[in-house]
Amino acid sequence: MHHRAVWAVSAATALLLTAGCSSGGGNTPDGGRSVSSTGTGTASPSSGSPAEETPPARGSVRVVRTVAGNLRTPWGLAPLPGGGLLVSSRDDGTITRIDERTGRTTELGSVPGVAAAGEGGLLGIALSPGYASDHLVYAYLTTDSDNRIVRMLYDAKKPAGQQLGAPDTVFKGIPKGLIHNGGRIAFGPDGMLYAGTGETGDRGLAQDRKSLGGKILRMTPDGRPAPGDPFVGSPVYSYGHRNVQGLAWDGRQRLFASEFGQDTWDELNAIKPGGNYGWPEAEGRSGNSAYQNPIAQWHTDEASPSGIAYAAGSIWMAGLRGRRLWRIPLKGTQASAPPQAFLTGAYGRLRTVVAAGGDKLWLVTSNTDGRGKPSKSDDRILELEVS
Repeated sequence: MHHRAVWAVSAATALLLTAGCSSGGGNTPDGGRSVSSTGTGTASPSSGSPAEETPPARGSVRVVRTVAGNLRTPWGLAPLPGGGLLVSSRDDGTITRIDERTGRTTELGSVPGVAAAGEGGLLGIALSPGYASDHLVYAYLTTDSDNRIVRMLYDAKKPAGQQLGAPDTVFKGIPKGLIHNGGRIAFGPDGMLYAGTGETGDRGLAQDRKSLGGKILRMTPDGRPAPGDPFVGSPVYSYGHRNVQGLAWDGRQRLFASEFGQDTWDELNAIKPGGNYGWPEAEGRSGNSAYQNPIAQWHTDEASPSGIAYAAGSIWMAGLRGRRLWRIPLKGTQASAPPQAFLTGAYGRLRTVVAAGGDKLWLVTSNTDGRGKPSKSDDRILELEVS
């Protein structure tokens, strides 16, 4: 019901250089498939508290099973507390429940107002912090006029296809475009709603503190600027972003975000309230102290990072054009070792990764989005065991 129009700020933390990737050239979309080699890099000194455990430099990934297949343009994924996975379809504008034990799918319904085109459509989804009692599902979607966040009542007792209530607009006015719509939403440990947005190909929006494009936004569940936001009366939490599609918190409630670069560097950033992450003046690490440097960066043919998750002491980052899953071990807000790539080329484009508890992850492929080469079973959700 509430919406705010414009403003900006935020920031990120730390340092590190690694070979990695981004989206395409110029103001291009996130690109096609690539067969580049696994990237590594040089880690900078760690800066975490001495009490923090540092994960080993080398990790592992085991694909436990395929949870579900034959999904069309899956984008967002939200695990239900009692079991089951909700997945959004970018192009169809639907939300489907998947039984993670059997793979059985049940369509909840369509989200009205979705205008799918280019990189826009029904994107990220998240459950209300009070989901156990209010059964509200939040969604970030592209309409004919903007990108916005809505929430809907999920009633599993109703017939399939009719289980979503009418959408209630929580926040609107986020710029839209054929490219760089952002789209990831997540509730943080503080109970506030965070959203990653893109600059729609209009570079100037990222540095414009009165624009909602190229930002990380932080708001209450009702869509108001959250208490403690760095700019009074504004939901802008950080700015100077090109296209943020990954948000995750570590075990100490520190926020990290992935970001598509242009021609040279994709980024993983540690987010600092009010920080300026440099785009379009800086892409990747910069010598300008006004901009927050990424804690890791990749060449643009190795990543095109979308979703990220935190598990086993590391950030795990899904790569679209890079067609691989990256592990970035952490100590504090720095990478403690060079990033390590897994599943390179094995499952095509990777869109979303979500913590599944303990050492488990859910991983969503993205080969039916018009830029991949889908197999007969694409798209799919995989269960991973990681260390």
